[in-house]
Amino acid sequence: MTKKRKHQEDFQKVKLKVGKKKPKLENATDTTFKTKTIQIPEQLKEDGMLPTQNRKLNIKDLLSQMHHYSAGVKQNALLGLKDILSQYPFVVDAHLSSIISEVAAVFTDKDSGVRGAAVHLLQFLASKIKAEQIAPFFPLVSAHLSSAMTHISEGIQEDSLKVLDVLLEQYPALLTDRSSILLKNFVELISHQQLSKRMKSRDKLSWMLSVNPNRRVTSQQWRLNVLTRLKKFLQAVVDGSSDLEDEGLQEPKDSPHSARNAVCISWKAHANNQQHVQLYGDGGLRPKINSSFRLRSLASVMDSTEKGLSSAENLKSFIEIIIPLLIECWIEASPAQSAPILGNLLESESQQLMQQVLSIIHLLWKLTKQHDETYKMEVWLRMNYLVDFKHHFMRHFPYSLQETVKHKKKDSCKGNKYCMSSSNNVDHLLLNLTLCDIMVSLASASTLQTDSGWLDMIRKFVTDTLQDGSRLNSKQVNRLLGVTWRLMQIQQNKVATEPLIKAVYTLYQQRNLAIPVRTLLLKFFSRVYQKEDLRTQRIRSRSKVLSRWLAGLPQQLTLLGAKNSELSNQLIDIIHSAASRSNKELLQSLQATADRIYDPLDGTLVLLPAETQRRLVQLVYFLPGLPAGLLACLSRCCIMGRVSSELAATLIGILHMRSSFAGWKCQVQDNSVNDVDYFSFLFSTLIGFSREELTSLQGIRGKPHISQTQLSPVRLYLTDLDQFLHHWAVTEMICHSLSTIPSQSQCFDILQTGICKYLVGLVVIPDSTAGSVLCAINKLLDQACILNENLHKFLASCCYSLLYFLLTLDKEDAEHVQKRDLLWGSCVSALALLPRLLRLMLQSLQVSRICREELPVVAQLLRLLMQHGQLRSHMVTNEFLVQQIIKDIMTLKSGDVQEQWLTDLHYCFNIYLASHSQGPGPINTVY
Repeated sequence: MTKKRKHQEDFQKVKLKVGKKKPKLENATDTTFKTKTIQIPEQLKEDGMLPTQNRKLNIKDLLSQMHHYSAGVKQNALLGLKDILSQYPFVVDAHLSSIISEVAAVFTDKDSGVRGAAVHLLQFLASKIKAEQIAPFFPLVSAHLSSAMTHISEGIQEDSLKVLDVLLEQYPALLTDRSSILLKNFVELISHQQLSKRMKSRDKLSWMLSVNPNRRVTSQQWRLNVLTRLKKFLQAVVDGSSDLEDEGLQEPKDSPHSARNAVCISWKAHANNQQHVQLYGDGGLRPKINSSFRLRSLASVMDSTEKGLSSAENLKSFIEIIIPLLIECWIEASPAQSAPILGNLLESESQQLMQQVLSIIHLLWKLTKQHDETYKMEVWLRMNYLVDFKHHFMRHFPYSLQETVKHKKKDSCKGNKYCMSSSNNVDHLLLNLTLCDIMVSLASASTLQTDSGWLDMIRKFVTDTLQDGSRLNSKQVNRLLGVTWRLMQIQQNKVATEPLIKAVYTLYQQRNLAIPVRTLLLKFFSRVYQKEDLRTQRIRSRSKVLSRWLAGLPQQLTLLGAKNSELSNQLIDIIHSAASRSNKELLQSLQATADRIYDPLDGTLVLLPAETQRRLVQLVYFLPGLPAGLLACLSRCCIMGRVSSELAATLIGILHMRSSFAGWKCQVQDNSVNDVDYFSFLFSTLIGFSREELTSLQGIRGKPHISQTQLSPVRLYLTDLDQFLHHWAVTEMICHSLSTIPSQSQCFDILQTGICKYLVGLVVIPDSTAGSVLCAINKLLDQACILNENLHKFLASCCYSLLYFLLTLDKEDAEHVQKRDLLWGSCVSALALLPRLLRLMLQSLQVSRICREELPVVAQLLRLLMQHGQLRSHMVTNEFLVQQIIKDIMTLKSGDVQEQWLTDLHYCFNIYLASHSQGPGPINTVY
């Protein structure tokens, strides 16, 4: 009882009294609090640094919503991103890393709407972002793409192909760098691995086509979609490989590697050892080095998994996997599997699948040619796959397309007779040509007897297609010519090749061929001709069809003209190549059409661009003969300015090399240029105007076209500055050619006779012609040359007319001011070389016949002649004439106040002439 009472005392209950408050406990918590209002206006403001969309969300807000659990929020975020980035493109660079990572992460989103919005945003971004910008983030994009392609969801796999389309279109090089992973993904999209029944271990796995009934499309359509992307991917790999050189012909591309860069050579610099020219054996594409050693490429130091299809082992492994699958796809789509279809007719979908199968194989065949041991690879392909290809591919060859009509509306095809399969009516031809290309690549000259059966089928198909006369596009013609070329290489005897060349020529003769088709045909014939010309003379057997084609090229060039400069340039290249090889048929045809090619009014030469004109001018060197009519045309081309002055100089140099004055030690060509015709060409080009043009100029009077003086019978026709400068540049080359003729005295006599016959007696002469004549006289004149009196008087009149024109020239006339130095130099040089010319000009200065306005000009001319160092001694000799002229001037000005120009004239005479003479003293002047 005592213990119990004690226990109750420890926990004794406190008794509360009525009306008293309950006492607070010792451990009670104080729950009272006070509140105050807080204002944060700065935090409520919008971020002015980041632009927003219509929902007032900036880029950071939208990127954060990409992690939301709701598919609608993520889809709206993607649409908002596209809206912001389209309005504010500068945001892309600042947030590129975050945008790429977030967009790539939703490639595998379970909602189809989110994936579709991501594809549209990626397509928008790809058009704005360069490959260099996205390259650091592309491994992440590729990883998400690979995850989507191998995803268990069929919808994600289908959308992954859309992502692949965007990346293949915009970033093919970046995508092909990860080919080893993506190729395996392609295989897994259409097949699955299965343990081989013959192998007990898991070392050898076989791949079999898979069928998924849950897909929205049929298995055949799904395989078509996948193989279409695989073909694009392999095409990107082929395009990115610089080592590939496709046999046959290539379509024209804009790639910088597809065109040969011409080497511009300045022969003057080369002759002076200022320019080194290196010649290569293959036309300058790359140096030809004979060495038994090969440099190892940088790709060889990488792991085989990183090299992708550039590794021979990886390429073989992929071929071993994909070819059996492609054959299975072919078997499913082949005519034998289609019960209602008879023979070799194909439905559109089956034909498309078969086309993709062959295109993939064709691209893989191309990739095998980039390796060093190409022959071994070809042997390996033939040994492993020729039997299957003959059995499956050639079994129903050639294939044709079954035309089907889709009955949608009664009026949909009314009035259109081509409504049936109008978009696919040529695809079967490309299918057959791709098959031919694959098969002929497995054949060679050593296997001709074994493969003769199916090679004859292909040869017949190619010949019939070429001779059919149907319209072919450039892609079909390119593949067709490639197969033809390969067939000609397999069997090189004339009996087999001549029908093929004749069939191609039949296609070439069609009218209204497209320019790309005509270009491919020209390239084919050019290649055949070069190949034929490389054979030795002993075994050469010239193709008659090829000779006929070559002979028709000049005629085609004249008909084409400037309608297509690119095609004309290709024709000229072929003609130049054949002419340099002295092809008899082509040279005869070129000679017959030369007058039309080099016609100065509407010939091919004057209609084409400058670079093409250079090639045509070079052809003049190869012409068998250069008659007077052709030389007249060439002279007019140089005179009229239809070719540049540099090109005209080149033409003059070529004609000089063809003349008998070129200094050849051996006789190159007999009677190619007659000496009389050659001098006629030089003189006509030197004059710069035809006889008819000079005759028409005689009726022109007055300014601004005519400069005339009362002291000279020669009036100057003022040419345009461009025409003058062009004529002067041509004149310098003419003078150079004349100066290289051995007998200078005879050359001068010929020039003197021509001037007296065609120029002396004319009243109006162009200023460029007068200057050119003086320039030629200065160049050719030596001590053995004797000028007749008529030429002396004519040159004196020209000199005074030119000097008067220069002294009366208005400084503001910028066009004619640029002529001053050239004309003044030629006049002074002529007066210095011919003292009698200076005396005749001074004698013609009869100031009593001129008006007073011309007196200052005569005074200025005398002052300049006295001041000139080269003429001072001659002026001293003619002191009496000068003194008489000055006295006559003073007589006319005696009644007037003496002007400054007269004072300057007296001063110069007293300084330069009177002080050096022994005759009468200086003239007294009244100041």
